[in-house]
Formats: sequence, C-alpha cells, structure tokens
Amino acid sequence: MTLKDTADVVGSLAGLLTTVAFLPQVIKTWKSRSAADLSLIMFATLCLGVALWLVYGLMLGAWPVIIANAVTLLLAGTILALKLLRR
Repeated sequence: MTLKDTADVVGSLAGLLTTVAFLPQVIKTWKSRSAADLSLIMFATLCLGVALWLVYGLMLGAWPVIIANAVTLLLAGTILALKLLRR
C-alpha cells in the first residue's frame, strides 16, 4: 500500500466519522421539531467552512474530502435550515 493509498484510507475514515457525527443531531432536531437550543451562528459558520472544504476538495480532486464534505454540508445544512425555519 502506497502512502497515497494510506492517506486516502485515513481521509475516508476521518470523513466518515465526522460526517456520521451529525446524524444524531439531525435526527433529534427532526423528531423534536425544535432547533431552539442550537446556535445559529455556529451552524452558519460551520456550513460556510464545510462548503469551503468542499470547494478545496474539488480543486484538488480529492475524493475523500469531496464526498465527506458534500454529505456533511447536506446534514449541517439541514440542521441550519430547520433552525432558520423553526425559530
């Protein structure tokens, strides 16, 4: 296994774990129909940062970065949308 292969495995695992970490919050927010306790500024900032990571991944053609950040942006964006819609 080359260093690039190892880096891709590490990047994919890191992306998987950080992406999956958002699922419990999305599910809880969806079920409770409340995002009142969540920070709007934090999720807006997070979504912007994840969007920039996605652009960075696209610029490099780094699939682990692209996939992880696309899914994370979808999940964090869902929480942000629920926060904005259910103030």
